[in-house]
Amino acid sequence: QVTLVESGGGLVQAGDSLRLSCAGSGRSFNRYGMAWFRQVPGNEREFVAGISGRDITRIADSVKGRFSISRDNGGTTMDLQMSSLKPEDTAVYYCAGDNHLHLGRVLTTPRSYVYWGQGTQVTVSS
Repeated sequence: QVTLVESGGGLVQAGDSLRLSCAGSGRSFNRYGMAWFRQVPGNEREFVAGISGRDITRIADSVKGRFSISRDNGGTTMDLQMSSLKPEDTAVYYCAGDNHLHLGRVLTTPRSYVYWGQGTQVTVSS
């Protein structure tokens, strides 16, 4: 059974930094795509950052220059480093994994991912 578990969320002030981690078990993701999405109530799940099975990364324009994504060589942990946080970054952040082996691009739609974590809340106060 493949599971993804996020950690590292919390309440921070605008301008602060926060690091989210996603721990996978049941399978290594080092040759598959993984991504971070976020969602606020009433809105669709939004792509934040991702890394493909060929280690190509992509960052959403809304967070480019402030967020970065990384993954360990074993493909079991993926991190999202967030800096210069803004109140509009407030959301539940989800970790996701796909089933596309060695894909050379990052998938940005939620339906492209089959494995999901339970989410971790990030709240940025002004």
